[in-house]
Amino acid sequence: MTAAPNASSAERVLTIPNALSVLRLLGVPLFLWLVLGPEADVLALVVLVISGVTDYLDGYLARRLGQTSKVGALLDPIADRMYILAVVFGLAMRDIIPWWLALLLPLRDVMLFSLVPFLRTRGYSSLPVHFLGKAATAGLLYAFPLLLLGDDTGTVAGLARVFGWAFAIWGVALYWWAGLLYVWQVRRLMATVPPVKAR
Repeated sequence: MTAAPNASSAERVLTIPNALSVLRLLGVPLFLWLVLGPEADVLALVVLVISGVTDYLDGYLARRLGQTSKVGALLDPIADRMYILAVVFGLAMRDIIPWWLALLLPLRDVMLFSLVPFLRTRGYSSLPVHFLGKAATAGLLYAFPLLLLGDDTGTVAGLARVFGWAFAIWGVALYWWAGLLYVWQVRRLMATVPPVKAR
C-alpha cells in the first residue's frame, strides 16, 4: 500500500529518493572522465546502467514511501538532462556522433528555458512533464549507451550501432516534438490565464 504524501513531506530534503538523485548526479563527472580519459567504455556503460536503475528507484520509492518532494521533482529531470548532455558531449568528443546532433539537444533545452520568464508572469515556474517528454528521454538514454557500445568492431558492436542510431533518431525527434508541445502550451497559457499581480 502506497503512503499518501502530505504538505510536510513535500518540503523534505533528506529522503531516500533525493539521495539516489544526488548519487545519479555524482555519476555524471565520473562518466565523462571514464569516456574521455582512459576510454574505459565498459565501466562508463556500468555507470549509465546504475544511473538508469537509480532513476527508476527514486521515482518508485518516492511514491511507495510517500517521500515525494519539491526538491525531488527538480533533481530528477535535472539529473536526466545532465546525463543526456554529458553523454552527447562525450560521444561527440570521441567522434561517435556528429557535433550537429550533439548541439540539437541543448538547443531545445535553451528554447524551453527561455519560456520560464513568460510562465512566471502567469504564476507558474514550470509545466508538468508529459508522457511524450518522458518517452523522448527514455529513447535517448537507450540510444547513447548503445552508440558507445557500437564504437568497436564485431557483430555485437554492429548491432549496437544500428539500434543505437534508431533510438537516437526517434529520441531526438520526440525530444523536439515534446519541446514544441511545451511552446504551444505556454502560448495557450499566455492567452487564457491573466497575468499575476506584482507584489
